[in-house]
Amino acid sequence: MDSRELVAWNMRRLRVDRKLSQDKLAELAGVDRTYVSRLERMMENPSIGILDKVAVTLGVSIAELFAPPSAEDQKPKPLKAGRRPKVVE
Repeated sequence: MDSRELVAWNMRRLRVDRKLSQDKLAELAGVDRTYVSRLERMMENPSIGILDKVAVTLGVSIAELFAPPSAEDQKPKPLKAGRRPKVVE
């Protein structure tokens, strides 16, 4: 895997593990949702600043975004599709 693939793999894995949608990750990291999507699809080359924002939001170091998956690791499954209904109080 090249660096862009590693970042995409790990971003999605960590995001799904934390049950964060792309929308929520983008909001918390202060980046556009479509940018998060493009990073996970390996369509963008993120800056160190963006990687830092994403890593801090996910609660990991930047180095973890570049960690190669082990042989047993399977591709992260997506979260359930669709937006969650808004809670009206």
